[in-house]
Amino acid sequence: MNKITLGEEIYTCQSDESVLDTLIREDVDISYSCQKGTCHSCLSRSIGSAPPEAAQKGLKDTQKRQKYFLACLCYPEADMQIKLPDQSEIFSQGKVMIHEMLNHNTLLLKVECQDIKEYYAGQFVNLQRDDGLIRSYSIANVPQQDGVLELHVRRLPDGRFSEWMHDQISVGDNIAVSEPQGHCFYLPGRADQGLLLVGTGTGLAPLAGILEDALKHGHTGPVMLFHGARTVADLYRIDELRKFAQEYDNFSYIPCVSSEPAIEGFTAGRADQVALAHMNEWQGWRVFLCGHPEMVSSMKMEAFMQGVAMKDIYTDAFVAAG
Repeated sequence: MNKITLGEEIYTCQSDESVLDTLIREDVDISYSCQKGTCHSCLSRSIGSAPPEAAQKGLKDTQKRQKYFLACLCYPEADMQIKLPDQSEIFSQGKVMIHEMLNHNTLLLKVECQDIKEYYAGQFVNLQRDDGLIRSYSIANVPQQDGVLELHVRRLPDGRFSEWMHDQISVGDNIAVSEPQGHCFYLPGRADQGLLLVGTGTGLAPLAGILEDALKHGHTGPVMLFHGARTVADLYRIDELRKFAQEYDNFSYIPCVSSEPAIEGFTAGRADQVALAHMNEWQGWRVFLCGHPEMVSSMKMEAFMQGVAMKDIYTDAFVAAG
């Protein structure tokens, strides 16, 4: 028998029970359906020790790295402390260090948060206002010793949170920051694998972090970044990404505009359509898709149909809050 710690409660898991069996027996509110490891409804996370390997069957490598497991397949080999995805988030206090514009409608926000020790570029955090309003933003930088997170905030029409971030937050202000979440990030290994990065708008934020992480780890395979927006004015970090392309022979940057004629140095068309036209060989590639949900959904299906393994497709769809 092993003990399962969930929040303030401790449960005893019998030798023939899975973690899910134990939680159901103890009337814990946990989502589940198939109880065979297929639906992933009971996805949970181990805090501290790694879960049994069998409990991670079918999960993405990024999920495994974060110690996620399927409760229905988890027969503990030792005492475990676990967390359920639907538990209330714990926020820590962050301090705004940089507040400046990247272009006419996109804010660069850098927040110091010493309580956040572990994260991956490309994950996201939730920011919370004093009145409880919450919005999610992707992390655009690799982990820093100073504990600073880089976020890109686009001003949305009538966006209560984004307008507050643009107009009222200032350097030195405090803001509540959740623990990092999400599975869209780079993992070292398979250094010669092709990486396709496609994003729209502030979908560049997670992709910029993923790109930096890959190059920092010495990725040698081709890396292609397609960043799209309606107009050239809506793009950002253009000069910086072009400099990266000059410094790294294996990196290509293709900025795309969909609602105006393309001038020299830019490509006309939606980022996903331009990427499809450029790609000749898909098998063996790793694909990262971030931004508009329709683009993410259609491009994910297209990549899969072209032969990319589903485990090698990572997505972060930006859904506007109601």
